[in-house]
Amino acid sequence: MSRTLAVAAVFIAIAALAGMTIYSKLFGGSGDKFAQCREGQIAGGAGSIGGPFELVSETGETVTDKDVITEPTLVYFGYTFCPDVCPLDNARNAEAVDILEAGGMSVTPVMITIDPERDTPEVLAEFTDYLHPRMVGLTGTAAQIKSASRAYKTYYKKQEGEDEFYLMDHSTFTYLMLPEHGFAEYFRRDATPEQMAERVGCFVENM
Repeated sequence: MSRTLAVAAVFIAIAALAGMTIYSKLFGGSGDKFAQCREGQIAGGAGSIGGPFELVSETGETVTDKDVITEPTLVYFGYTFCPDVCPLDNARNAEAVDILEAGGMSVTPVMITIDPERDTPEVLAEFTDYLHPRMVGLTGTAAQIKSASRAYKTYYKKQEGEDEFYLMDHSTFTYLMLPEHGFAEYFRRDATPEQMAERVGCFVENM
């Protein structure tokens, strides 16, 4: 082997070792006990999602994130007048919760409205009770909703139109939040109830 090739081989070996060390620190020896459960990547890191909020529950009580996220919780931002996406997503989340419950794991499904003008506590209660007996609906003032949305980095916007049948554009991620740990994972619309239950179960088992 020529000297050039030998030097190149050494550099390749060093680079490979450095890469393995970095990988180990990020995913293996970093102390992240949920590393094997994570699939999603969040710009800014997991710590950039979630945070304190103060909202109004479907029973009319003022609650904070500490009151709501007392166990593994699936958080979704939507609205009850949504013609298709929100009912389907929340029904999917409820089904995943039932699968987990059958396996002995308790997870709370939550929907935070992005349409507080129409989604009163009473309206939310009817919506969530239909989908799951333990689903929690949260509303509040426009400012409270905006603050919670910013904390979770969600998007919503009222479509043009002044009649009462207006629609809302919005993001559709579901977030897994863990008490004492905060944001754990997010789920896209194409995740099935079974896939969600499997991934959520991984986090719950490692809590």
